[in-house]
Amino acid sequence: MAKSKYEYVKSFEVEDEVMPPNIIVLQLDGHNFRRFSEEHKFERPNDLKALELMNACATSVLEEYPDIVFSYGFSDEYSFVFKKTTKFYQRRASKVLSLIVSLFTSMYVTRWKEFFPQKELGFPPSFRGRVISCACVEVLQQFLAWRQYDCHVSNLYNTCFWMLVKSGKTDDEACEILKDTQKQDKNELLYQEFGINYKKLPAIFRQGSCVLKREVEDIIKYNETGMPVIRLRKRPITVHSEDIAGRIFWSEQCSLHLELGGFAEDVGKIKPDYVRSFLFERKLMPSTWIVIRIDGCHFHRFSEVHEFKKPNDEQALNLMNACAVAVLQDFQDVVFCYGVSDEYSFVFKKETLFYQRQARERVEVPSLF
Repeated sequence: MAKSKYEYVKSFEVEDEVMPPNIIVLQLDGHNFRRFSEEHKFERPNDLKALELMNACATSVLEEYPDIVFSYGFSDEYSFVFKKTTKFYQRRASKVLSLIVSLFTSMYVTRWKEFFPQKELGFPPSFRGRVISCACVEVLQQFLAWRQYDCHVSNLYNTCFWMLVKSGKTDDEACEILKDTQKQDKNELLYQEFGINYKKLPAIFRQGSCVLKREVEDIIKYNETGMPVIRLRKRPITVHSEDIAGRIFWSEQCSLHLELGGFAEDVGKIKPDYVRSFLFERKLMPSTWIVIRIDGCHFHRFSEVHEFKKPNDEQALNLMNACAVAVLQDFQDVVFCYGVSDEYSFVFKKETLFYQRQARERVEVPSLF
């Protein structure tokens, strides 16, 4: 389209650069994941293999994109933090969102069999995402504290709820028992009724998981005598901590200090104004057409690895078309789409209220064949 009569169309793209020195955070979570977990019979309240799969996908994202220096996740959610000086895709929120969520979703499908060898993937998982800009490291600290607090509150409630259900209570009865209960009440219920000490449950359930990079010894080659040549390289590792927003944990991560800065003090209380800013979404104007255009990232390499026929591979194009059909079937507000090569554009009906017309929220849905 460059230097053609259609070049003016690019002026319609949303301007969405996250201006420096803001820290870029990409938060994603499962779309319709309750249905997905029921269909695939995940264990309640926590399925260890499902959580390990999420961690593996996050690890793959950090391996693929060096500018991501930290991530935190629990349940069906993960947040990825970019280094402060990143120039990743010109810091455009739409690019950051689509690339990270797309890769994470693809890895979830690709690595499914590693964690569930006896289960077929019944229907495609989907994830939605949004970009959050943190003005400084203090705001990032508040964001991380907020997400880990949500992990704790959600897991404590869900653990109580599912233990009650497993003991014979209906969903409504379990909800009524837990209504207006505080943290201490729930802890006592678990211990007195079921003999469960909440603090002794696995850390991955209670605290969530962090994936970050640390220097580890890595064999890069073998010399003429067969001896390994070892160098220090940064590799993603998964760790758990009671307080990921605390100074002690953060100070132990040298790379995070270097790329993001240190925390001046611990979080005494999560600030409501900060939480509201994390939830804010800019909406596209009503009575305007929304078009989402996607195209393959590093698809030249992908097509070579999978030996696509040149200049066109009919089966690959048919797969693209089938994926587009699946999108139209799943999202009724998409009324038209057009694709060529590794690209597709999706047109929403003019009056759509899809996700309240939020510009930075998208849903990634892979199709399975």
